[in-house]
Amino acid sequence: MAVPKSKVSKQRRNKRRSSVWKLENPSVNTCPKCGAARLPHRVCSKCMNYDGHEVVASK
Repeated sequence: MAVPKSKVSKQRRNKRRSSVWKLENPSVNTCPKCGAARLPHRVCSKCMNYDGHEVVASK
């Protein structure tokens, strides 16, 4: 049975629960073919291109 060895203070508990230390928003790149905003290292959702060639046939 897991039992804490000592009391965790309110300050330490609140530091852990705060959102200040969490990661920032991901960076956004522009697609070199269509210019739409996309996440880095992802297929563009507009033109379905990645690294200069078409990955999925666009509709």
